Amino acid sequence: MSTEVVEKVHCLIIGSGPAGYTAAIYAARANLKPLMYTGLLQGGQLVNTTDVENYPGYPQGILGPEMMEDFKKQAERFGTDIRFGIATKVDFSTTPKKVWIDDTKLLEADAVILATGAEAKWLGIPSEKRLNGSGVSACAVCDGFFYKGTEVAIVGAGDTACEEAIYLSKLCTRVHMIVRRDQMRASKIMQDRVVDTHNITIYWNSETDEVLGENVVEAVRIVNKLTGEKTTVPVAGFFVAIGHQPNSAIFKDFIETDDQGYVITAPDSTKTKIEGVFACGDLQDKIYRQAVTAAGTGCMAALEAERWLSEKGF
Repeated sequence: MSTEVVEKVHCLIIGSGPAGYTAAIYAARANLKPLMYTGLLQGGQLVNTTDVENYPGYPQGILGPEMMEDFKKQAERFGTDIRFGIATKVDFSTTPKKVWIDDTKLLEADAVILATGAEAKWLGIPSEKRLNGSGVSACAVCDGFFYKGTEVAIVGAGDTACEEAIYLSKLCTRVHMIVRRDQMRASKIMQDRVVDTHNITIYWNSETDEVLGENVVEAVRIVNKLTGEKTTVPVAGFFVAIGHQPNSAIFKDFIETDDQGYVITAPDSTKTKIEGVFACGDLQDKIYRQAVTAAGTGCMAALEAERWLSEKGF
């Protein structure tokens, strides 16, 4: 790996998506001359999303990839240098901070904004991937409205799965909840709420055998782990709520994370324990995980980076 300094950067943004692009807009308007490396998935998880109807400013809704292209153009309009590349190694023990791109290019940055997001965990069955965006979703709050008045299925047994099942129960005629064991991992109060919801049917000791449908989800085939019996349930939507994996692995030697890998920031702030390094979006938000909240923390990160750079005289 080269150790030669290739480029000096005032404000480096790692990752795109609503958080990264919003940080770029604010940083560019503050004349921080931001450089963004987009990561492998340019635009983040929203580029895998079809209709987005809950982001302010789009009264008719918009496709996820189109929305991210709008964000990108706005960031570029104010002078953000946007490049394709993946951060593969960092060293935050020095000032300026060191970041390697694609294992070859070394950057030295005065301030770094981390916006690498989180990825939904999936079951790993082929039909789940094939129908992703066509009835398969990892976010009930994002996509549940599209299935109003229909029957849907959800996989998971934690607090998030319970919360999303209850959310869906208010929109859908019935929610079929698939649970691997004979009990849930969720808190007792959340379990009780699910059990007491009249239109949630729980399939204990069960797994998803297959999601059925040619072009859109039409049904889910559930297999009982104890008996081997398979049941086909007609549904219009299939939600996976088995957790998310924040993209924080390369930062963990320097940045504090919780037991799930989410970056820990100061209360009401995007500041990490390393001065000059800020984290925003789904990388540090395991509660809301919405485009609009990610954009909000992206704004915060840029404002805090601007203030810190000014105070330090960079």
